Amino acid sequence: MEKYEKNKIPSFYRTIPNEEHQYDGIAQLLLHFQWKWVGIIAGDDDKGEGFIQALTPVLSEKGICSAFTEKLKNILLVDTLKDLIQDFRNISLFLNTTQTNVFVTYFNSETMASLQLLLKVAEIAKISISKVWIMTSHWEFEPMRFPWAFVREVFHGALSFAVHSHKVLGFQLFLHLLSTYFTKRNGYLKISWEQVFICLLQYFSAGQENRGFCTGKKNLENLPGDLYGMGMSGQSYSIYIAVYAIAHALHAMNSAGWRHREMIKAEKKQFSQPWELHHFLRRISFNSTAGDQVSFNENGQLIAGFDIANWVSFPNKSLLSLKVGRMNPQDSGDKKFIMNEESIAWQSIFNEVPPSSLCNEKCHPGYSRKKKEGKPFCCYDCVSCPDGKISNEKDMDNCFECPEDQFPNKDRDQCLRKSLNSLSYNEIWGISLSLLACSLALITIVMLGIFLKNQHTPIVKANNRDLSYVLLISLFLCFLSSLLFIIQPGTVICPLRQMAFGIIFSVAVSCVLAKTMTVVLAFMATKPGSSMRKWVGKRLAIPIVASASLVQIVICTIWLCTAPPFPNVDMHSLAEEIVTECSKGSVVMFYCVLGFLALLASVSFIVAFFARHLPSTFNEAKFITFSMLVFCSVWLSFIPAYLSTKGKYMVAVEIFSILASSAGLLGCIFAPKCFIILLRPELNSKDQIIPGHGQEK
Repeated sequence: MEKYEKNKIPSFYRTIPNEEHQYDGIAQLLLHFQWKWVGIIAGDDDKGEGFIQALTPVLSEKGICSAFTEKLKNILLVDTLKDLIQDFRNISLFLNTTQTNVFVTYFNSETMASLQLLLKVAEIAKISISKVWIMTSHWEFEPMRFPWAFVREVFHGALSFAVHSHKVLGFQLFLHLLSTYFTKRNGYLKISWEQVFICLLQYFSAGQENRGFCTGKKNLENLPGDLYGMGMSGQSYSIYIAVYAIAHALHAMNSAGWRHREMIKAEKKQFSQPWELHHFLRRISFNSTAGDQVSFNENGQLIAGFDIANWVSFPNKSLLSLKVGRMNPQDSGDKKFIMNEESIAWQSIFNEVPPSSLCNEKCHPGYSRKKKEGKPFCCYDCVSCPDGKISNEKDMDNCFECPEDQFPNKDRDQCLRKSLNSLSYNEIWGISLSLLACSLALITIVMLGIFLKNQHTPIVKANNRDLSYVLLISLFLCFLSSLLFIIQPGTVICPLRQMAFGIIFSVAVSCVLAKTMTVVLAFMATKPGSSMRKWVGKRLAIPIVASASLVQIVICTIWLCTAPPFPNVDMHSLAEEIVTECSKGSVVMFYCVLGFLALLASVSFIVAFFARHLPSTFNEAKFITFSMLVFCSVWLSFIPAYLSTKGKYMVAVEIFSILASSAGLLGCIFAPKCFIILLRPELNSKDQIIPGHGQEK
């Protein structure tokens, strides 16, 4: 409308704010109180339809839904009042039962009577409509026209927009001095006086007081504030601004030399043309006597906003409005919409707090909104967040994942920091495994000491004591190497773990293989004319141990040169923990190391198994068979256990496998010999090792 007027009449100026700003103000007000499910009520005319068509898209853009749209018929245009009352009674029942607690209304002086009648019908039918009414600046309380219908209590707590006004000095004094003497000489004041006092303005005389004539004894201060306020209304203030704007423009024109020039030519007076005022009116900027800055934008519209008033009903049936907010479209940020929420009076049914007006209750944290099929977008179901996601605010559209170093709590409404998952010497698993490793290493040293002390005894010499020493030392190092897995991962520790494990174990298993081969060759060398005699002893053992160890060293070297192990932080394997681990680098090379160890162990087991029935002179093969059986069983169990665990428990499985397999070798091969040396020394003689040796002497 404003654009049309401005295009048609370039010199058209408005001293009331742009109505589009009011729609934005309504949306801001609804959002301030989180009212997103509202009803719209307007008059059943072109203006009401225009209001609905203009407001609805603004509300939708802000995420606010219209629960219903109701149009009230104009009672002045209705043929049958009975049908209208029945229609209004049905509407009253609907307004009473509707879920929304907020009504946005649009009424002017022509359709105000319809709402008054609606409320009166509801009162007679004892239908309570306890809602929050939001009214536009077009709202005009005119109870003097329909005093029998106006229901004030319903509007307690209502919020209305009004053209911004200010207290003008001298205006209240002017109203106070008004009397019948002045008003009956002014057509507008005469009509207003007669309406508010419900009397006729005539020249009165004694005896006319009871005939409905005004007595002249009353003034405007005697009226309730809701019938005739002593302050200047927004509409009046706009006229006041318009008059001052013209005055300032005229003053500017005169100051610039465009003043009246009375030039008598042919006995005619010539004045400045009206269009000349437009140049100055467009550029004026001044402060009114009320303290407001007045200026127009490029479209000739006053740069001003709206006041927001709260209507309060009192026990004496009066209804007053109090300013509680301001909408300033020309400002930005927090100054654009100002609301003093603490000053607002609400209906008692809302317990003096802002009511809720939503299609359904807000979704709590831990849930997200899911739109209901066939319903407006403000209506939704609340669904729990899926695994691994949270929502930490109410009414979130989507759940989101926590940062990598955090995880959702049980209620899925906040992220908790993940704890560190790493095997260390400060926790029970780390302490237990380190104590076990140290104990087994100590036992190994003790056994090595026993063998060294008894190195010249038959049982030590008969079992290839040099290989026994190497095997015991390698087992000792195996036990100690497990401690590397408890140390925190690092760039040096990670490669050192795997290299030490692979090479030391290769030495140990190759020693067992060499022992087994020595037993077999020793038996074969006892046969007359056997060519195996030259391989008995160190000549066979050293190549076996050296070659096997060298192969493993080559494998580990290739591993280090291609994709060595490295420290890694795994945030995804465990939902609630961060795993600090040594990544294998090349998984293929890791299983190559294990595969070569398995090959050595398998060959040792097979050879020892076939040599178990050799004469008792060479009975060490039986113990090697059992040791290899334990060794292979442990590492066969290791693979599924290792793949099925995560974090520190995976490392614990690896450590336990190292300790168990090493302990199997230690226990099966060396424990029986130490038992004989310490507890059955009588068996540690050539007579027992080589039957019949004593009788031959």
